[in-house]
Amino acid sequence: MHPKAIEKLIKLFSKFPAVGPRTASRFVFYLTKLPQSEIKELSSLIDNLHEDIKICPSCFNAFDASEQTNLCPICSSDGRDKSLLCIVEKEADLITIENTKTYKGLYFILGGTINFKKDDIGNIRIEELKKRIENNPEIKEIIIAINPTTEGEATALLIERVLSPYKKKTTRLGRGLPVGGELEYADPDTLESAFQGRK
Repeated sequence: MHPKAIEKLIKLFSKFPAVGPRTASRFVFYLTKLPQSEIKELSSLIDNLHEDIKICPSCFNAFDASEQTNLCPICSSDGRDKSLLCIVEKEADLITIENTKTYKGLYFILGGTINFKKDDIGNIRIEELKKRIENNPEIKEIIIAINPTTEGEATALLIERVLSPYKKKTTRLGRGLPVGGELEYADPDTLESAFQGRK
């Protein structure tokens, strides 16, 4: 129906999180209307993405490759509370929490949740999380800030079980976040309340 180049791009965009074929086709047809200079700029940004960013080995957050450190600005900051570690599902959750300006500890990006359909826990950084706890005895409290979805709840339970031998205080965000909702879309007041009411 569509030219092969358009079909291939639609299929590629459909692999993006929360993007279905209809949204993917909107992206592609939007691109067909862009001037060649903007297409080249977009292509260049994608080509150079891995060279322009670093992934923090401590929390797995992406940061500017021009930084003169191997750690991201959050992990390398002297102003952060190193006794607090907040576990989030994805980068967008970290950014949402940071935007509240109420949490001053450190983070760990899990990289997803348990996938029930594939019966798979290999897509989340459980082993890396264990190493983070083992290598940082100054961590006193671990805050599990995983989205309150079915997969998120199962993942939070797995994390609690895995971390129990370390004898750290483990808390979860207080209610106020809607069940089935996502941190990324929570308003700052709700998130602040959830942090203050963690249990």
